[in-house]
Amino acid sequence: MPGRTPSRRYMDNVEKVRAELERYEHPLFAFEAQAHGDGVEVLIRFQPERADVHVYSYVLRPREIAHPQFPWTFQRQLYDCLHDYVIEMFVRNPQREN
Repeated sequence: MPGRTPSRRYMDNVEKVRAELERYEHPLFAFEAQAHGDGVEVLIRFQPERADVHVYSYVLRPREIAHPQFPWTFQRQLYDCLHDYVIEMFVRNPQREN
């Protein structure tokens, strides 16, 4: 519901994802996590920010964050999303009509 304050459990999930993100540093990308419904939205920003490059985001569900293998599955998902993000940044490629 709009305007509702996220519960402590959801905020704990946000903090868990933020703590995991702190383990990653990249010269081209900045990472952020915020509450999103009952999950956590991970934002990936190109740096320095540019108007022609969108912010990439994806949502982690509570069951993904609670999983005992979360650090490993998170890394795989983050790397997969970074790959997708870089591919989405192409201005021109043979598959896109110009």
